[in-house]
Amino acid sequence: VDTLGRGLPKGHASNWSSGFLPGVYQGTALNTQGAPIDNLSPSNGMSTAHQRQQLDYLSQLNKAHLEMHQNNAELAARMESFELAFRMQMAAPELLDFRQETAATRELYGLDAEKTRPFGNNCLLARRMVEQGVRYVQLFDWGWDFHGTTPATGIRDGLTGKMARTDKPVAALIRDLKQRGLFDDTLIVWAGEFGRTVYSQGTLTRTNYGRDHHPRCFTWWWAGGGTKGGTIHGDKGFCASRTPAVDRSGDDLFSGARFTQQ
Repeated sequence: VDTLGRGLPKGHASNWSSGFLPGVYQGTALNTQGAPIDNLSPSNGMSTAHQRQQLDYLSQLNKAHLEMHQNNAELAARMESFELAFRMQMAAPELLDFRQETAATRELYGLDAEKTRPFGNNCLLARRMVEQGVRYVQLFDWGWDFHGTTPATGIRDGLTGKMARTDKPVAALIRDLKQRGLFDDTLIVWAGEFGRTVYSQGTLTRTNYGRDHHPRCFTWWWAGGGTKGGTIHGDKGFCASRTPAVDRSGDDLFSGARFTQQ
């Protein structure tokens, strides 16, 4: 989940929850340090066949209980989670093994450089998951709150540092999807929770300057998935002083993303 080992992002597991959908659609978080998935390996002495027998018996008991409580969506989701965990035990080790990647691919994503390696690992993992048919992959990288209260949180040092860590891996993901014939079927959305003002916040100096929050006017970019490159939708007005002239709700935005993936 986190590219720098800082734990969970703000909002924690709600970032990949199923929301109003049944719990079976809940996301699975992957760690970028240590074991990618906690408790993925079976217990010592537990064979695959023995574990399968246990799950089959547990499934029989749960199905019988579900028949008596047919509206229990949480139980149905828990039953599916057991099966998902078993399938991940079989498939995840190979999926997460980057040793199969060529030296050229590793260099493309910046895995050989300390600065780009964390986010590069995430982007490469995203490509490998897409190849295996995973329909939704979400990458997190926070720390873009450049108010300029210190040089590290200003535009000159903070933003340029972030760009140096993320630009190469993101470009590699787009290029890699294209050369593997996956780009037209994969919608990439780069987004945040709000925009930034165009004017400086706090004391303005030559070396330290920041931007405040702008909740009504901010930019996302999309690539692939049937989108038309070079298209700009909306107008922020002079100095980003107003809501875009072509206003759309969040429902419209996400419906558009879903439509491109039909």
